[in-house]
Amino acid sequence: MKKNKTKKHLKKLNWIIRNTSKLKFHTNLNVLLEPIKNDIQKFKWLISDLEINTSEMGKLPINHEKDWFLISAEEILPFAEGVAEIWKDGNLQVEESEIEIIAWDSVLTIVKFKEEKLSNKFKDYFEEAIELEKYKFKNRYI
Repeated sequence: MKKNKTKKHLKKLNWIIRNTSKLKFHTNLNVLLEPIKNDIQKFKWLISDLEINTSEMGKLPINHEKDWFLISAEEILPFAEGVAEIWKDGNLQVEESEIEIIAWDSVLTIVKFKEEKLSNKFKDYFEEAIELEKYKFKNRYI
């Protein structure tokens, strides 16, 4: 009989990935979303401050025919650089968000979840992920 390998993470919903062999670069959403790709099909997406190779757009688990939007210059979008609140557990910049991903290409990725099930799947796949609160006190600056 095979044992269930799912690990319990005691309501830890905020993770940081600094060193991993799974990601060649921290902005690779195709790899980053791998453990939850079947669970995120229902979500709408708000993507800000993103530089992307358009040939790679088809690889993201986003329905580009339905889940797209136009943003005017007057709209204020969330950003991470210089925002201290991103280091706080449970603080998602867009209140209605279910997941928030903050990726610095060559440094680290912060991933926050509202749903424990998604968080656990993510942590099971990225075992090297560190709790955000534990990381921020050891390393105040990136």
